[in-house]
Amino acid sequence: MNKPATANPVFSEVLQHIQQARHKIFSQANTALIDLYWLIGKTISHKVQSEAWGKGVVTELARYIAENAPDIKGFSDKNLWRMKQFYETYQADEKLSTLCRELPWTHNTIIFSRCKSTEEREYYLRLTVADKLNKRELERQIDSAYFQRSLMATKLSPLAREIHPSISQVFKDNYVLEFLGLPETHSETDLQKALTGHMKAFILELGKDFIFMGEQFRLQVGNQDFYIDLLFYHRGLSALVAFELKIGKFSPEHMGQLNFYLEALDRDVKKPHENPSIGVLLCRDKDDEVVEYALSRNLSPTLIAQYQLQLPDKKLLQAKLHELLAQERESER
Repeated sequence: MNKPATANPVFSEVLQHIQQARHKIFSQANTALIDLYWLIGKTISHKVQSEAWGKGVVTELARYIAENAPDIKGFSDKNLWRMKQFYETYQADEKLSTLCRELPWTHNTIIFSRCKSTEEREYYLRLTVADKLNKRELERQIDSAYFQRSLMATKLSPLAREIHPSISQVFKDNYVLEFLGLPETHSETDLQKALTGHMKAFILELGKDFIFMGEQFRLQVGNQDFYIDLLFYHRGLSALVAFELKIGKFSPEHMGQLNFYLEALDRDVKKPHENPSIGVLLCRDKDDEVVEYALSRNLSPTLIAQYQLQLPDKKLLQAKLHELLAQERESER
């Protein structure tokens, strides 16, 4: 049996060079492949418009490729039509046509075939590049209406916006926890245990800048011990984030407990260079008007969000977005 290689800084440096070269080769190969699909899609698109190519001609092209280059795969008539759709989706948008070249073909087909607007496509392109989402993670974010939910106004205290101007881009009003597999009737302990047991999926839902620090995080104040349900650190905001879980409807009295935890975190846990801690009250249901009243004079950077255990109905979510936009236009008048 071979012994493990002895640690050596030069070994680490060589391995790093290998990994960087592999990544560069993969990136260049992927760009070349996307460029090829773009060119084929452009050719078919123009031929359809100028020479009335139809299904029969494209099927014939696929057969020609298969017969003359049997070792080359991925050029069925179905995929050729996808290349046409790919080109036509992005050909008028230089920004997105550049961005899509950073993703594998499979990711691109998911985005351009499932997203309905330019804004939605751009959102998932940027999200996938930034968070390095794999195919399964990307499909999950689209299934859970991640884009639509990002447009919903998050219920934040005034101090949260003042201290963290970009905070509304980090947190959402609604979190989808379908991956937990919990029954409709469950306890706060059930919820906490399920979240810690599915932490990778939960961080995917939260956003990948979150770092999990612990469950039932102990705070000692005076001679008493207190426990935060879940504690995270957010790299972008440079702040501790305390999650308190409530399986019922939001009540204003919940704010007192959360504010107390934030004060203890800032006094005893937060480091000098970090920003004030943020509190998230994650509840099963909430009345938005009650939430607005509760947050309006709250002196801690807090927000109130709700969770659901099933994937959202996108049509209902879209209708709610239209309703909120209409209300905003009415208030501006």
